Amino acid sequence: MIEVKNISKSFNGLQVLHDVSFKFETGKTNLIIGQSGSGKSVLTKCIVGLIQPEVGQVLFDGRDFITLKRKEKKSIRKEIGMLFQGSALFDSLTVEENVMFPLKMFSDMSKEEMRDRANFCLERVNIINKNKLFPSEASGGMQKRIAIARAIAMEPKYLFCDEPNSGLDPITSMLIDELIRDLTIENNMTTIVITHDMNSVLEIGENIMFLNQGHNHWKGDKNTVLTTDNEAVNDFVYVSKFLKQFKDKL
Repeated sequence: MIEVKNISKSFNGLQVLHDVSFKFETGKTNLIIGQSGSGKSVLTKCIVGLIQPEVGQVLFDGRDFITLKRKEKKSIRKEIGMLFQGSALFDSLTVEENVMFPLKMFSDMSKEEMRDRANFCLERVNIINKNKLFPSEASGGMQKRIAIARAIAMEPKYLFCDEPNSGLDPITSMLIDELIRDLTIENNMTTIVITHDMNSVLEIGENIMFLNQGHNHWKGDKNTVLTTDNEAVNDFVYVSKFLKQFKDKL
């Protein structure tokens, strides 16, 4: 479990996060949703240690990441998998080399062990016999699956996914959502997904945090997000659904 307690953050006198608290549960897909500029990315960067909040705690299974020493922080970072919005694959590396990259950086595995682990992860995301391809030779959906394979290579306890369906068609987006949910359950990970995609919210939103102007404005799940009387949530949900339907008709 990851728990944030009373996190506040300002930039040049402008407060971006206001006393934000939330519990991201283990074995569930935890979603952070909200309008652009609501503080989603800043909160995530505070959680993973890229930004230092002025006040508050970030607890990884009870360990306060903010107050830990450098060596202890490095130990937690090894337990974190990251799926970036644009996949962030290395163009000069093959599919196999991309997945092996974190293993080379952070593990003591032999080359054969790293290759076996990479193959296992690639097979888990349904990529077989594509090891020698380069990212430019893969479709957007395949690149995303390669990035997921890399993210789980170190068997992380915590998985962060930034807009995992960005730029993907609806069918591929659904498959990526299902893959993230299944991997979360199989590996009992604490998965945090930042998304604007209402289809993802309604499919895998087991524990949802809605940020509004830097405040934790609402929490719930996919079953309550459509029935809440919270006006800000309704504005976000129904405008997002309308825009998605309009875009699909173009």
